[in-house]
Amino acid sequence: MTPSKKSFDRRTGAMFLVGTMLGGWAVPVAAQSVPPAPPPPRDALAPETAPPPEAAPPPAPVAPQVLTIRSISVRGNQRLEPETIRSYANLAPGQAYTAQTLDQALKDLYATQLFADVQITGAETGNLVIAVRENPVINRIVLEGNKRLKTDKITPEIKLAPRQIFTRSAARADVERILELYRREGRFAARIEPKIVQLDQNRVDVVFEIYEGDQSKVRRINIIGNAKFPDDRLRKEMYTKTAGGVLGFLKSNDTYDPDRLAADQQKLRAFYLTQGYADFRVVSALAELTPDRRDFVITYVVEEGPRYHLGTVEADSALRDLPPEKIKQLVKLTLAPGSTPRRLRMRSRRSARKPASSAMRSPTSVHPMTATPKRG
Repeated sequence: MTPSKKSFDRRTGAMFLVGTMLGGWAVPVAAQSVPPAPPPPRDALAPETAPPPEAAPPPAPVAPQVLTIRSISVRGNQRLEPETIRSYANLAPGQAYTAQTLDQALKDLYATQLFADVQITGAETGNLVIAVRENPVINRIVLEGNKRLKTDKITPEIKLAPRQIFTRSAARADVERILELYRREGRFAARIEPKIVQLDQNRVDVVFEIYEGDQSKVRRINIIGNAKFPDDRLRKEMYTKTAGGVLGFLKSNDTYDPDRLAADQQKLRAFYLTQGYADFRVVSALAELTPDRRDFVITYVVEEGPRYHLGTVEADSALRDLPPEKIKQLVKLTLAPGSTPRRLRMRSRRSARKPASSAMRSPTSVHPMTATPKRG
C-alpha cells in the first residue's frame, strides 16, 4: 500500500468515529419515535354520544272547510214542491255547511223513498242545486202465470197498491211473500220476476211474472243413529213417503210439507216409546233441496237410548170399592214381568176398565203411567 492511500484510510476512519461519537449509537430510522400530532381544536371533535333526533310533530288536523249556503234550487221534481224537498234535505239559505252536511242531506232524501236518484252540486260556490228523479206512482198491479194459486189468494200478500209510490225494496218484499205462499204449497222451485211498464206522467204498471214450477217431492229419507230398527221399519211409521214407485202417481204424501215433517218426528217418538225406549229423541231433522231445486232430501239424526222393561208396579185408585190391591189382581201384572210400556198400557186398560166401571156404575177411565229410574 502506498503512503498516500494509507493516509486517506486514516482520515476516513477518523470521520466515521467522530460521526459516531457525536450522533450516539446508530439506530434505524424506522424505529425512532415520532412525536404525536397536536390534537384538533375542541370544537372540531365529534361528541361521544350523539343525541337522538327529535320526532317530527304530527301534522295538525285539517279543519273541514265551512261555507255558507247562498241559495238552493231544485230541479227534476214533478209532483213534489221545491220547498218540500228542501225541508227533507234539512238545508236552508244562510246555513253553514260542510261536506258532511251535504252527505247527510243525501241520506235524508233517500230515506224518504220518494226518489230514485238524488244529486247535490254547487258545493264549492254555496249556490246549491238539488237534482232529483222521483220514484214513479203505481197505476195498477198485474199477476201473470199463476194457475195453481188464484189471484184472490195472492193479492192479500202484496203490499204495493195503486196510487202508491213504487220502490224496488217494496217490490222485493212482495216477491218474498208470494214465494212463501208457493212454498207452503210444496212448490219450492217457483220463481217470480217483478217488472214495471213505464207510463206517462211518471206512472208505472207493476207486473209480477210467476213461474210456479212443479211440486217439490221427497226424493229420499235418511235416518242416522238407529241401531235397533232398520230404516225401512222406521219409514213405515212416518206420514211422509218418498216419491216414485209403480203407483207413485197415486201418492199425495210424497211432497215436502214442514208440518208433516214435525208430525213424523212425533210418530218416531211414539213408536220408540211403545218399544220401551223412553229416552229416545230426534236430535235433528234437516230438509235440503237437491241441486236442481226440484226435490227434497230429508235426514233424521236420532238417539235411541237404552230399552226399559217393566220393574216394580204400583197402583192407585180414587174409588172406595176398588182398592189398589184389587187393581193389581185385575190387570194381572204378575203375568207380565219384563213387559214394555205398550203391552202394559193395552193389557191394563182392558183388564181394569170394566171392573172399575161396574164399581162406579158409570164409564171410568184408566190411565197407566210409566216412570224411568233416575241415573246417577
